[in-house]
This record gives sequence, structure tokens and C-alpha cells, in this order.
Amino acid sequence: MSARLAGRRVLVTQADECCGEGIVEVFREAGAHVIADTRDLSPPLAADALVREAGHVDVLIANLAVPFKAGPAIDGSDDEMQRLMEALYYPLHRLVRAVLPQMIERRSGKIVVAGSANALRGRPGGVAMYAAARGAQLAYMRNVALEVAPNVHVNATAQTFIDNPTYFSAAYQQTEEFRVRLAECPAGRLGTQRECGQAMLFLAGPESDFMYGQTLPVAGGWVT
Repeated sequence: MSARLAGRRVLVTQADECCGEGIVEVFREAGAHVIADTRDLSPPLAADALVREAGHVDVLIANLAVPFKAGPAIDGSDDEMQRLMEALYYPLHRLVRAVLPQMIERRSGKIVVAGSANALRGRPGGVAMYAAARGAQLAYMRNVALEVAPNVHVNATAQTFIDNPTYFSAAYQQTEEFRVRLAECPAGRLGTQRECGQAMLFLAGPESDFMYGQTLPVAGGWVT
């Protein structure tokens, strides 16, 4: 892979969750200086502190993930709703709010939101509150993208069926529930973290310079 991001400073959040490891690997191969952070971003001041410590950021990869227990919406508690929003939506706004001033000043920058395909297609199984938090991410992304275009690019991926420790752990892959779910995926397999990282690399690189507020599904054909 060519070093087309040589010299670019890329901040990857929660690099030890979901597809973070694969994202970091792909971006380092592309020549970027990657700041792979693993802190919990749910505290209100955490995102500001991270961006301040990172300094110059050319690309923000807003990788936010949280384990959840599926259950019917009728049983969904306010506490669980709040927990999901505090883990997935609130930190996204705080990260974007913290990094945008420098990008706007330079008239250059890329923000890629690591979203979920659950926000694009309904499915049974008790994921309504999780999908709603992911949907908030994508709605936020689309509107911010239009606020800061044309010099700053804000786009997202929407993935599922990606082999990762947060949502498709090795133990979960041994269950009957997983086998039933995988049968819904046209690809017939889990994607790799590397494949997810390559999609984000496209959105972070010059190839996506004509894209604003777009969501790129990385879901093995599950979203059509």
C-alpha cells in the first residue's frame, strides 16, 4: 500500500475496541502518524483532553463502541438508553466540537465516523436502543458535514458482520445465535478489521474529496 497519507496525523479513538486494531494497522501502512488512544470517552471532559493532547489532527477516526445486551424495546430502561448515548453519541459530538476549530482554521480536515449498519436497516433481536444511538451518530454526521463543507470532509462507515472482539467475539462465534445471524449476510462470512480499515482509509484520503455527509456500508451486502 502506498504511503499516500505520509506526514498526516490521524487520531483513532478507542483503538482497542471494535475494529480499532485493524484501522490503526491500515493507516500506519499508509504512512500516517497514528495516535491510537484507548481511553474511555464517556466522561464529559475526556474528548477535549484527548484532542488537546493530540495537538495537530489532520484526520479524526471517531471509533466508538460499547457492548450491550439485546432485549425488547418494551423492557428498555432509561439507564440503558442513557448509557448507550453516553458511550456512542455524546462523545462523538464532543470530539467533533474539539477538533473542528483547527480544521476550519486550516481549511482542511477529514472526520470519519465508525458507525453501524444497524442504523440503516431494521432487524429483530432487540437492538432498537443500540440502533437508535448509532442512528443519532449518522444523523449528526450528515448535518455537521454540510455545516463545514467544502474544506472539511465529514463522512461515515456503517459496518456489521466484522470480526472484532466487541461485537463478534470468538466465544459468540461458536453460538447458534451467531450461525443464524451469519446466514443473513450475503457474503457468507465475517469481514476483517483490515477490510473495515481500508474503507475508512478511502474516506480519510484524497479519493473521497467529493464526498460530504455520506455513509459507506461495510456489511457484506447486508445493507443494499
